Amino acid sequence: MKIAVLMGGQSGEHEVSLISGNSIAQALKEEGYETVVVTISLDGIWRLEDGREVTILPKPSKGLWLIEECKEIPIDVVFPVLHGPKGEDGTIQGLLELAALPYVGSGVLGSAAGMDKAVMKALFRDANLPVPKTILVVWADIKLIEQEIGYPCFVKPANLGSSVGINKARNRKELEFALTEAFKFDTRVVVEEAINEPREIECSVLGLEPKASLPGEIVPDAEFYTYESKYQSQASKLIIPAALSDSDTKKIQEYSIRAFRAVGAEGLSRVDFLIDRKTGKIYVNEINTMPGFTQISMYPKLWEASGLSYGKLVSQLVKLALQRNKRRLDLKICR
Repeated sequence: MKIAVLMGGQSGEHEVSLISGNSIAQALKEEGYETVVVTISLDGIWRLEDGREVTILPKPSKGLWLIEECKEIPIDVVFPVLHGPKGEDGTIQGLLELAALPYVGSGVLGSAAGMDKAVMKALFRDANLPVPKTILVVWADIKLIEQEIGYPCFVKPANLGSSVGINKARNRKELEFALTEAFKFDTRVVVEEAINEPREIECSVLGLEPKASLPGEIVPDAEFYTYESKYQSQASKLIIPAALSDSDTKKIQEYSIRAFRAVGAEGLSRVDFLIDRKTGKIYVNEINTMPGFTQISMYPKLWEASGLSYGKLVSQLVKLALQRNKRRLDLKICR
């Protein structure tokens, strides 16, 4: 089988995507798949490893379209290893739907809902999942934030991951700075209450009938798990499995599957939690429908601890993409 691995993309998570994509491409090769690596530049140009420009046409097709040669490269499955806007938010997924190509991960709805933190939290609340108090702002309404959320609080671009553009505000001056930074990345910003010195727990979900991995814990080297903590620092620690009671482990696994279903995710996701150290209350923080996928990323490491190796995991995701595509093809288009 020939797998197209899409990586890079037009977002603040471009570099992370390149690392994830290269790791997946290597693992697919080791599992016996033929891979075609496509890098999407920051200005949106798609190129093969040999520099040739390609695209996917928005009509039923068999694969990648070589622009200069005006011919197709047949592809069996697309693995869009893209994080953030124009990759994880339903845009690429919409193109792949139009092209009728099987692809790994969530569809348009699940990707879009899982990317937008305001929509995501609304769906979580509707599913009766415990979440930190959150509001959406589209302009820097300081008084509203102080009245509804107060200090300390976290300010986040609604549609971005890897902790890009996120800041903690303890007073009005820090809030003004945090809002300025967040609005550099998105026109929609969420502000949420800060849980006091929380434990940060993550759980991986896999399947069309989803199953949850053992949870893991992150001990960041900073006050919260920043971009630098995730990808540049060696001081942050991953504890796998997390030291939790059996009841809390089961609750986190249950919440993970409920969060997965709440946003309409498919294939894979990582669900992030906060646990209040004083009260022990568990909060669902967010879901990532295309989580980081390097060899040291939490998503594959949690499955490894649960008995599924990195190579077998990516192979399983390819199989799930084909199963999901067959389900779609079996649906009636008209009466």
